[in-house]
Amino acid sequence: MRASKPSMALAAMTALILSASAVGDGRSERFKPIGEPAVEDNGAAARGAVAAIISEAPTGFDNTTNGFNVQGPPFNTITDDNVQALRSFNDNRFLFEDVEVNADGLGPTYNAQSCAECHQNVVTGGASQIAEHRTGRVDASGGFFESLGGSLIHSRATFPDIVERVAFEDDVRTFRISTNTLGDGFIEAIANDTILAIRNAQPQAIRGLAIAVPVLEANSAARLGRFGWKNQHASLESFAADAYLNEMGITTPLFPDENTSAGKPVGFGTPYDPVADPEDDGEDVVAFANFMRSTKAPSRGPITRDVTAGESLFRQVGCAGCHVPTIKTAAPGTLINGGAMTVPNALGNKIIHPYSDFLAHNIGTGDGIPILPGPEFANTTNTIRTAPLWALRTRNRLMHDGLSFTKQEAIARHVGQASATTTRYNALSDTQKKQVLAFLDSL
Repeated sequence: MRASKPSMALAAMTALILSASAVGDGRSERFKPIGEPAVEDNGAAARGAVAAIISEAPTGFDNTTNGFNVQGPPFNTITDDNVQALRSFNDNRFLFEDVEVNADGLGPTYNAQSCAECHQNVVTGGASQIAEHRTGRVDASGGFFESLGGSLIHSRATFPDIVERVAFEDDVRTFRISTNTLGDGFIEAIANDTILAIRNAQPQAIRGLAIAVPVLEANSAARLGRFGWKNQHASLESFAADAYLNEMGITTPLFPDENTSAGKPVGFGTPYDPVADPEDDGEDVVAFANFMRSTKAPSRGPITRDVTAGESLFRQVGCAGCHVPTIKTAAPGTLINGGAMTVPNALGNKIIHPYSDFLAHNIGTGDGIPILPGPEFANTTNTIRTAPLWALRTRNRLMHDGLSFTKQEAIARHVGQASATTTRYNALSDTQKKQVLAFLDSL
């Protein structure tokens, strides 16, 4: 399934980490990445004229396609009766916004009733104020133990007696706020090699952790993670299937088993769940993924003299070491996602400006919860994926937990690997700091 034999650099420098989705239920073996991440985009320059055409990715908050899928029939003409999954951007957007109900298999424990409930600001696919709740505890030996049923504590349920609650003993507690998904198709199309090259170029003091995770639709082939606050997914289909189960309680072929309620079975065969598993045949998962693949990257606000000066200072103090301004996606025709996807022209050879390296760092804001329990995953306990800063101007709750309410507060929380950068920022004059903030307001 892989494009070519993995390089020694990938094999030697990548930490193989499990996905967060199979925690606490005895099914984790299925979620181990198999093999090493493949070399992607290797020899792209030899692919001919098409590979040489490099252009800026389309941007905008306008609910229009980037070209991955056709726009389709007018959105306001699509209904539950005539929607066709995978036909178009508008069809897939309709499904992304569609509200799940009990008859669809909602829950029995869940957080939201649609993808758009957590991803809608300022258009469908954007971020939101919705946060999920995770908990666990640390034992006397320093090992992490999740709450019964996993670290994710669902906020809703279809019956009052199965609403999950936090155990008093589970005193490691955090929120993880919903992420922006606009432009995620371009992020998916970044080659493993590109992410690793960014990592290798970083000074040791700020070098990030490259995390290999399974691509579930490719028989768990390993790829570098880039989605989720812990980099727990590498493909949008795996990411979407995870959210369908863990946020809405809908089972699919990639996630065929229901979650529990604090360890108590509540799935099909119990009084709580009347719908047999899998509750969706997987088509909706691909529709969700294709919607995200078709979204444009977030656009910039007005570029003023202060914004330009602020961007220069942003680089000067070292923020760009992790919040990488510019990345190129893999060439069209490149096999990614363990061979399950070929980069199309709409996503390939595109210049994007995500302001992230898609690596995990310890900047002092880690939530104390590793990707999975166990000593082999301890190095992920206090790491967080570098938040992409594009679309920052659409957010008023910042950092992974949404508990920073101003840019100044968010900057001040950057310690650990970011300490030297924060010190340099603090040494700027008031005028220079305002210019940096003006730059951030333009993203």
